[in-house]
Amino acid sequence: MSQVLAKIAQHEFAFDGQEIERRLANVVPDPIGEHFVVVGGRRFPPKQVIGLLTGLDRADFNTHQARRVLSRLGFTVGRRSRESQGASPNRPGPHGGREADLLRAFTGQWVAQRGLEVIVGADTPEAVLQWLERHNESADAMFRVPGDEAEATGVAPA
Repeated sequence: MSQVLAKIAQHEFAFDGQEIERRLANVVPDPIGEHFVVVGGRRFPPKQVIGLLTGLDRADFNTHQARRVLSRLGFTVGRRSRESQGASPNRPGPHGGREADLLRAFTGQWVAQRGLEVIVGADTPEAVLQWLERHNESADAMFRVPGDEAEATGVAPA
């Protein structure tokens, strides 16, 4: 990852991709609106990331500015409304493997899920419940994503 200089809300900032990943490692993402950025395998609202890094109020800049900075740093940015909704009929498992793809980034974590969407992932069930309460969100399910194949299938080590 590289460094990027950017001017946001009349202030100059130097952003470093590795530093962003380090600083967000223990941050629970806010609910995703339309736009997201993938940092450390998790989806964050772009304005949450830039707000945390700069200390600026989220009203001081727009999503486009945040997405542009994060994209220039090499992070994947996307839009929920444009995500693929189709499952591959050739892949085994529920939803043609699509659910497994969505959960892969949360391996070993507790998640709250609404439909196929992972609303939040955290290290403990208490952290998930606190996040849901703080953001006045509800989920269809809450569970721990297995850490590996053996854990998922219940196969004992040889």
